Amino acid sequence: MKEKILKNLKELLPYIIILIVVILVRTFLITPIKVNGSSMYDTLDGTEFMILNKLGKIDRYDIVVAKANGEELIKRVYGLPGETIAIENNKIYINDKVIADEFAYGNTSDQEAITLASDEYFVLGDNRVVSLDSRSIGPIKAQNIEGTTDFIIFPFKKFGKVK
Repeated sequence: MKEKILKNLKELLPYIIILIVVILVRTFLITPIKVNGSSMYDTLDGTEFMILNKLGKIDRYDIVVAKANGEELIKRVYGLPGETIAIENNKIYINDKVIADEFAYGNTSDQEAITLASDEYFVLGDNRVVSLDSRSIGPIKAQNIEGTTDFIIFPFKKFGKVK
């Protein structure tokens, strides 16, 4: 009886190891996510499945998944920790210098200058008219950012890096 149990455990061991590895990878490295809504239009149309990278540094213009107001939001990073960001006449200023804003779809409403704390990011949706972002909910704390995403896995016609 004992030999049979050991034999069965030995046969199951590879599957148990695979299961543990999959759980660890999904928890700490990458996981699939679903894009919902139109706040990232024209870049994303709200039907995509993407890969969320939970490791790595967050840079300006990265697309991130963040928790805010009990929701997961997909937005683009504009302001980095310690920077001062303002929006005036459809132009984004970082530390009093205009930055490129090639992702905007629609006009960007004005935002008074705000200086980000050492653990805060200023995020905007690409579709500025409908996006719920840092202009209305304030900066996003680093601890609320789940990771970055730039790779579409579905629909297959859009498979690959986000352009």
